[in-house]
Amino acid sequence: MDKFSAMQAFVRVVEAGTFTKAADSMGVPKPSVTRLIQDLEKELDTKLLNRTTRKVTVTVDGAAYYEQASRLLGEVQELESSMSRAKASPRGKLKVDIPSSLGMSIIIPALPEFYARYPDIQLELGVSDRPIDIIAENVDCVIRGGEITDQSLVARRIGEFYMMTCASPAYLKRHGTPQHPAELEESHKMIRYASPRDGKLYSFTMYSETGSVEIHGKHQLSVNDSNAGVAAALAALGVLHTATFLVQHHISSGALEPLFSGWCTEAKPIFVVYPPNRHLSNKVRVFVDWIAELFSKHDLIQRKSSLPEAMCKGWAAPAVPGTAVVETAVASQVLEAA
Repeated sequence: MDKFSAMQAFVRVVEAGTFTKAADSMGVPKPSVTRLIQDLEKELDTKLLNRTTRKVTVTVDGAAYYEQASRLLGEVQELESSMSRAKASPRGKLKVDIPSSLGMSIIIPALPEFYARYPDIQLELGVSDRPIDIIAENVDCVIRGGEITDQSLVARRIGEFYMMTCASPAYLKRHGTPQHPAELEESHKMIRYASPRDGKLYSFTMYSETGSVEIHGKHQLSVNDSNAGVAAALAALGVLHTATFLVQHHISSGALEPLFSGWCTEAKPIFVVYPPNRHLSNKVRVFVDWIAELFSKHDLIQRKSSLPEAMCKGWAAPAVPGTAVVETAVASQVLEAA
């Protein structure tokens, strides 16, 4: 028996929750994973997993073995990575999941610079607003925007962005230009954003020097992808509340017009998230550092250059609670894109 392979298979089954998902993430047939686990249990003379037709659970002995095995595998991975750093540039496949909004607007256009630095890294990008199970799907890291809600993954805050409300000239010509955010509840149609996870429609709060107002908004159209919302706004289907970096160039060209001068929303943090109990490989580490550097200097992530000059009149809306964290644990269900 290859004990190292058996140990890897056991850790993947525990993290993925099923033999099938573990086999898929390892790129091997399910019977091979089953045989490795059986051989490992026989070698250890103890039962590590309870199996039913519906799920796999860890025994007490299995939980203890998992903690030690995952730590050991992480140390081996870090050792191999440190050796490769001494000999060559980072290399290998890197599986990353990013929201479509940040991906299409900022990350993908900058990838030529990343590949110029790290030509031997092969990126496998998942690009959507779909929430994923980072451990079960064996993803190295994800980038998401939103508030920290739980404590089971590890996150590094790499930036923040702001939201704004806008509409096309054609829409405003037909329906008039709202002067106060509260009008969105009465006489205007909004393009609402729905959670890709459960279809929940998001509301938002706008702040001014004189107070705040929570907006739900009447709507005929909802979307679960931020880029689709921008397309709908350009088609004059309603008023859109979205990230400034998504509509900056449409504002500059006149295709969309900003609304509610003097009103702001809170800053939205951006995190890179990766699994706990794993040492970061060199390829993941350099990607995380590159993303942090990209966002720190990208003008579409910086508030002053993203918001029209008249917005907010030099004052700031409240920050999202808990966003002062630089590196912490976050949600087991990965944060959705804002």
